Amino acid sequence: MTEKAASEAPTCGPEETSSELAKAPTTEPSAEAAALESAGEERAPTPQAPAPTAPAAPAATKPAPASEGDKVGQGVRAGERSPPQTSSSPPTSPPDGPSAPLRLALEDVSDSSVTVSWEPPERLGRLGLQGYVLELCREGGSEWVPVNARPLMVTQLTMRNLALGDKFFLRVAAVSSAGAGPPAVLEQPVHIQKIIEAPKIRVPRHLRQTYIRQVGEPVNLQIPFQGSPKPQASWTHNGHALDSQRVNVRTGDQDSILFIRSARRSDSGCYELTVRLEGLEAKAAIDILVIEKPGPPSSIRLLDVWGCNAALEWTLPQDTGNTELLGYTVQKADKKTGQWFTVLERYHPTTCTISDLIVGNAYSFRVFSENQCGLSASAATTKELARIQKADIVAKPKGFVERDFSEAPSFTQPLADHTSTPGYSTQLFCSVRASPKPKIIWMKNKMNIQGDPKYRALSEQGICTLEIRKPSPFDSGVYTCKAVNVLGEASVDCRLEVKGKASATH
Repeated sequence: MTEKAASEAPTCGPEETSSELAKAPTTEPSAEAAALESAGEERAPTPQAPAPTAPAAPAATKPAPASEGDKVGQGVRAGERSPPQTSSSPPTSPPDGPSAPLRLALEDVSDSSVTVSWEPPERLGRLGLQGYVLELCREGGSEWVPVNARPLMVTQLTMRNLALGDKFFLRVAAVSSAGAGPPAVLEQPVHIQKIIEAPKIRVPRHLRQTYIRQVGEPVNLQIPFQGSPKPQASWTHNGHALDSQRVNVRTGDQDSILFIRSARRSDSGCYELTVRLEGLEAKAAIDILVIEKPGPPSSIRLLDVWGCNAALEWTLPQDTGNTELLGYTVQKADKKTGQWFTVLERYHPTTCTISDLIVGNAYSFRVFSENQCGLSASAATTKELARIQKADIVAKPKGFVERDFSEAPSFTQPLADHTSTPGYSTQLFCSVRASPKPKIIWMKNKMNIQGDPKYRALSEQGICTLEIRKPSPFDSGVYTCKAVNVLGEASVDCRLEVKGKASATH
């Protein structure tokens, strides 16, 4: 039987964990019994008090083999004395009673509480199980005192409010209506002592890389740490003690805060936090870089001017602002307007050529340095102007031979034969090419129809169109389009058939 009582014994209540005790156990039995309060426990009928009968022989009270849980916590020390065996030991198992609980083990030991657990006995007996009684015997004593005044249907109990330095043995026995069975005994005593949690520093993610601030900005570092009892925290700057006039440090139970109201460049460097606790320590280093805008280039000069180009050269700034430069910004301004225009941004070399300058203008140039804080407050400006001279160029136009585009009319798209329905306007199309522009003449059956309101003639970009408005069978015939200019003439024709209305079908 390896599972808890809640799943093994049908007569038992659900498995419970005693998580609240009224007050610390003492050597008085009444106080010991009041130390346990099982939250939400399912109680069995009040059993007969487990009054001692006959002393238990050592063989009858031999506990189950210890599991790994017997070694839990700092309070159990191997090699210490065995539990006492006195006349107050519970009796051997009655014929109809349960056997000893199995696998009694320590689950947790803190500086004020102990949690033990066990498994139901291998044999419950004919009379069933009414619960378990946990007993305590202080080291050096001989009296076993019950922790719970009456049997509880739980397989795990927590004793709280224990005093530092307490050392005692524990045993648990199963109880039925026939009395208490043989106990399972912890072989080693439980020692309540102060538990030390090793110090540990948790550096925030944004501080795991260089922390950058600008001159004049505040620096506020809050570093959480762990440790019990409260560890001692100390700070150093580049291996030296902090300047208490500029740097404020406040250390609480769980964190340490370093604060600088207004940062200076001298505040840059490695800040190390050390947390110590009884010979143990943890360290964390935070790199801080305080930066500001760079100075301008030291000097600038105009190297050369040719055509519409000017070459410049400058030197590095004396102060980079305590960080690397991102480049230079080059600007130009013509003498007439005096307005500055940016030519190059974040340019890394210290020489450049400015092109596309306007002929006849005179230009000044200036260069700014740039880092993470921005452009330098001032710029290096050229003292002399770059004058873009007008070149003495004489235009020599080549002789131009004009091409003659004159052409006699020729139709590129002829008229097409067409069939129309009476009463629906129709159009005839053709295209002609000629230079100069030809005169277009439309004819029907060789008769000129210009000016007839029934027809509308259009000619645009060489496209000739004749629209016949609401034709009738009388308008059927041969239509001709004729193009005429000074170089000649050309004509095309087509047949238009206007069908009469179809006779009704009976």
